[in-house]
Amino acid sequence: KAKPWHEYRKIFVTETRANRGLDFWKENRAALEKAELEFGVDAAIIVSIIGVETNYGRNTGSYKVIDALTTLAFDYYTYTEKRESRKKFFTIQLEHLFLLAREQNQDPLELKGSYAGAMGWGQFMPNSYRNYAVDFDGDDTIDIWNNPADAIGSVGNYFKMHGWKKGQDVAHKASTSGNAFESILNSSLEPDKTLLELSNLGVTINPDLSGEMKAKLLKFEQKNGNDYWVALENFYVITR
Repeated sequence: KAKPWHEYRKIFVTETRANRGLDFWKENRAALEKAELEFGVDAAIIVSIIGVETNYGRNTGSYKVIDALTTLAFDYYTYTEKRESRKKFFTIQLEHLFLLAREQNQDPLELKGSYAGAMGWGQFMPNSYRNYAVDFDGDDTIDIWNNPADAIGSVGNYFKMHGWKKGQDVAHKASTSGNAFESILNSSLEPDKTLLELSNLGVTINPDLSGEMKAKLLKFEQKNGNDYWVALENFYVITR
């Protein structure tokens, strides 16, 4: 169920998770530095993703992936257009699960994951596992369930393959004036305006950024009003 940002944030951004993230970073510094060099993704981003997804491997899911995907593909949604698109998505994931099990010589009845079929430290769906997971420690096995090095490399590769721009910012806090900007607030997360266009709609941001950069204006509900952020292309990559 959707929650306003100020309620959702406190679920994931906690002192305990931050401390575990620092511990994970120290324990896996070599793999994270290697991932930064190879994929151009800041180690802090990779650490954060693994922390949000599974609390550093503590909660990778207890559902049989084959059960989750079969249910979601054939026996879950009532008939709507969304049902048909979701059914297609999970049917494809089920196919990839069988292919993955064959390629890795694993029993498909034993693989565990989330209620939606996501697996491992980075919570990869089966097709993402097959397309983006990597053997990052050179042991000839791709294991994102138990091997943090492979999980780190796989997250880095996923970001690179989805368009991560090395050294570029993720987002900037913004201020707004008037109400013209409200017309572009919607559920899409994909950058759809240039910074110059946002400025013309009453959005004020970091003046040092190029006006031709693509961005997305986002609104976050706080207890006492709203925060506005201008998200750049790297933010969109994170949401993928």
